[in-house]
Amino acid sequence: MKNNSNIAAAALVALTVGMTSSCCITTATAFVPPSSSAAAALVRTSHQQQQRVSASSLASSTVATTADQYESTVVTLENSNNDIDINNFMTAMEASSSTMTNEDDPPLPGTIMKMLPKETWVVDTPTSLMYFTVDVLSVLTSMTFLNAVVNSDIYQSLPMYQQAMAVVPLQILTGFAMWCTWCIGHDAGHGTVSKGDANSKAINRIVGEISHSIVCLTPFVPWALSHRKHHLHHNHIDRDYSHQWFIREEKDTMHPLLRAAHSTRMLFFPFLYFFYLVTGVPDGGHVFFYGRMWEGHSLREKLDASLSVMVSCATAGLLWHSMGTANFAVVCMGPWMVMSFWLFMVTYLQHHSDDGKLYTDDTFTFQRGAFETVDRNYGTWVNRMSHHMMDGHVIHHLFFTKVPHYRLEAATVALREGMKERGQEHMYKQLDTPHYSQEIVKQFYNNWFFIGEDQVVRGEE
Repeated sequence: MKNNSNIAAAALVALTVGMTSSCCITTATAFVPPSSSAAAALVRTSHQQQQRVSASSLASSTVATTADQYESTVVTLENSNNDIDINNFMTAMEASSSTMTNEDDPPLPGTIMKMLPKETWVVDTPTSLMYFTVDVLSVLTSMTFLNAVVNSDIYQSLPMYQQAMAVVPLQILTGFAMWCTWCIGHDAGHGTVSKGDANSKAINRIVGEISHSIVCLTPFVPWALSHRKHHLHHNHIDRDYSHQWFIREEKDTMHPLLRAAHSTRMLFFPFLYFFYLVTGVPDGGHVFFYGRMWEGHSLREKLDASLSVMVSCATAGLLWHSMGTANFAVVCMGPWMVMSFWLFMVTYLQHHSDDGKLYTDDTFTFQRGAFETVDRNYGTWVNRMSHHMMDGHVIHHLFFTKVPHYRLEAATVALREGMKERGQEHMYKQLDTPHYSQEIVKQFYNNWFFIGEDQVVRGEE
């Protein structure tokens, strides 16, 4: 039996090789929603706190027709999980958008809804829980087997490099199972695991806490808050969440720390998720509550979010204490890094394309932003096991609180057919991406978070 120092060293080698092999097999190891480094906070100006608008006043108010009125409806939804608020917002949003559209714009959400099958809107709780159960059991099974291997006498007798090579395949398998479970928690964050009965809110919360706070060590309620705000501002150059944007032509005038972050982008690649969750770059802290995502939120809301943080911290602490540093690093953090790679890759690629556009306050509408997101085909089985997170992304952004993951595939087919009938198929973005790991490395290396000035749609001066 090796002494503890040798075991710890072997664990660190295993973790390192796990990262490297994951990088070779998937050609990259990366973390979730894009952020450059803590330096990016220097360019994030604080939004003024805005007065909330109640659901009743929104429902009875005159339809928004200006940017300021539209913003007031957004504030309502940013600060609410209530489905009535969401329905009212969607109605006001469509009417507001109709005053800004022209014949070259994509159709309004109400028009798109008529293209889709009736079952698109059916959220079936037993079906949702079946997928949730399968994914959680997959994580438990693969992680338990990985832990058994690491604690076996055979593993302990191997040289360090052989120990590392022995666990890498299991780390990759467990990490992918964690990614699939994260996708179920994503549905819970949008309220589409269960909908329409007295227990739906509790079911979504429980599924989200297990999938995200426990399995993926990502505090569920803070993540759901920032992610909802991302959906409200998708592809807005200043207001989008999770995705910060910099104008390529302004590179030389950026703050020196930002230029340094760009220069070292591949070095910081593996740590972006940690920066995003803890340091608050670019949205605000998901562990410590500060930054623009918390503006206008009450102490009660922050206390509720803190429960998710405590669940994640307690889970990590208990596993670390019971397993020891070496085994915790190999059995838990190795797969967590693989999960984070999937999360970053999918998120980045579905929001970046060579012809993608960004909008300003003067030109943004909800459907314009939604149709700048990208459906990517990773292959039939990867798409299915990932719950169509990649190939059903446009529909998801159009109806983010309405369509569960198991309805996305059929809805996407109907959307493409409907857009073709309207002569607008070119507005729908779909890219086959079979070599997805190489693509994320290429795109992030070449583009980072830059976008060309010619891709920003600005209003008339």
